[in-house]
Amino acid sequence: MNKGFWYAVAAYFTWGLFPMYWKALETVPALQLLGHRIVWSFVFMLILLLALRQGKAFLAEISSPRILLTYSVAAVFLAVNWLTYVWAVNAGYIVETSLGYFINPLLSMLLGVLILHENLRPFQWIPVGLAAAGMLYLTFAYGYFPWIGLTLAVSFGIYGFVQKVAPLNSLHSVTLETLILFLPAAIYLTAMEITGGGAFLHSDWGINLLLIGAGVVTTIPLLMFAAATQRITLFLIGVLQYIAPTMYFLIGVFVYNEKITPERLTGFAIIWLALILFAVEGYLSRRGEPAPAV
Repeated sequence: MNKGFWYAVAAYFTWGLFPMYWKALETVPALQLLGHRIVWSFVFMLILLLALRQGKAFLAEISSPRILLTYSVAAVFLAVNWLTYVWAVNAGYIVETSLGYFINPLLSMLLGVLILHENLRPFQWIPVGLAAAGMLYLTFAYGYFPWIGLTLAVSFGIYGFVQKVAPLNSLHSVTLETLILFLPAAIYLTAMEITGGGAFLHSDWGINLLLIGAGVVTTIPLLMFAAATQRITLFLIGVLQYIAPTMYFLIGVFVYNEKITPERLTGFAIIWLALILFAVEGYLSRRGEPAPAV
């Protein structure tokens, strides 16, 4: 439990610094960034797998069609999340990306209701309703549907849910997910190279090194997150998840000077209120639970 807590804190803090990393690669198209994240992540995971002599165990565990199908679903939603995020950061929507990860804990709770048929306590419907009201307000305040935030929330919420119920350990699960995505990513990057649109080795060495490093900075927090989900509750995962979007919001406003209008701030405040109520309700309900028998 203690290890899981610190794995989660380290993962979310590392993710919180991501906007600055991807901003340094803003000259590279988002699809190519996605391709390099996948390819170099798989290369890093393969090296790690072989160094730990886990190759045979990995191959034995992924022989089941059910395992392959489960992690294919996780891989697809992970790719959607990665692509949406790097595009949004480099298009100047860092603050809006924070919105997606602020509402993700509430979405995870709804996934439990809709898929696992869990019951919400009566007071839990209040933050859910407030978050929905905040999203509706932002839709009218922006003048368009906040699809970036919702796409990030839905994709990562489903990915986290699959990680929670899937059987593989963090090393094998991340390796399998990047393996599933590797071939289409490699084909796309090869096609870009053939048509003369590739960025790798056609930019300065700083860009090239950052593209290679994308595999390391992507997989290390992902490994820590996968390890954390297997050790601590989804409730604690949800609470700690506020670290990253808070950092996104602050970086977007104070580092990259993204504009926050009063209307936009009001919408965020409604959602923040929902999160506070959600956390308080969870804390109070856990205090009221009977102590375990000894």
